[in-house]
Amino acid sequence: MDASTWALIRQNLWPMLEATVTKTLPLTAVSFVIGLAIALFVALARMSKIWPLSAAARFYISIIRGTPLLVQLFIIFYGLPQLGISFDPFPAAIIAFSLNVGGYAAEVVRAAILSVAHGQWEASYAVGMTYSQTMRMIILPQASRIAVPPLSNTLISLVKDTSLASTILVTELLRTAQNAAAPTFEFFTLYGVAAIYYWIICLILSFGQTRLETRLARHVAR
Repeated sequence: MDASTWALIRQNLWPMLEATVTKTLPLTAVSFVIGLAIALFVALARMSKIWPLSAAARFYISIIRGTPLLVQLFIIFYGLPQLGISFDPFPAAIIAFSLNVGGYAAEVVRAAILSVAHGQWEASYAVGMTYSQTMRMIILPQASRIAVPPLSNTLISLVKDTSLASTILVTELLRTAQNAAAPTFEFFTLYGVAAIYYWIICLILSFGQTRLETRLARHVAR
């Protein structure tokens, strides 16, 4: 690469980092937290013996898993205004990503809950605990350890999926790289820098996943 290319990279390192810190990471964090809350509710509904509740949860999961995330983004940002419901780009992205995470993570949470030995339920009921107490104090702590690896993969995928927010005018990392590359046509170079940023974030999250798994494993009886 010539000097002008290196100068372009140095010139845009900070704006791209700023976009990562102020848009990409908050978008990821907020969407993941809301998505997990949705996932827990949908997983419990999916396991419910109340048929309409279970059917609604199944339908939601089917819709989310059966349609592309990009289409979901477009429906929320471009489609809903035709029904009189409008969102700014950033909130629209949060809604779309949260719903998407909720649909995929719901099955992860449900599988983790079902993997807890049935005897745990029986033992808790035997000592007089209610369903909510059993779920909160016995089942979910054990299920969370089982769910960490797949949920971590969901989080890492979400980091990369936030790049789709550029299609609805959110000036996150990829959008910043696009704007910087447009006047100079240095798309390969600046997209490469953006890829490195995404890669570093995913490496950090993978390291955190490993540490968390190791920490949780210490509390497992052997």
